Amino acid sequence: MEKEEVIFQWIEDGYGSPEELAKVLDLALEMLFYLEEDTFDRKEVQQVVVALRGIVVGLRNMK
Repeated sequence: MEKEEVIFQWIEDGYGSPEELAKVLDLALEMLFYLEEDTFDRKEVQQVVVALRGIVVGLRNMK
């Protein structure tokens, strides 16, 4: 099984579709806005946001 097939199967098994996983990741991004101050370094949070956004965009482009 190719990596793409494994990933897609994991997404379908856990979330039903790439769009549903994208919704969960969008919620994760929203939650980041409510972090307590001094919990994480600002740059660390920004790196996580950029990574999550990239995953969300990639999932939405999967067919």
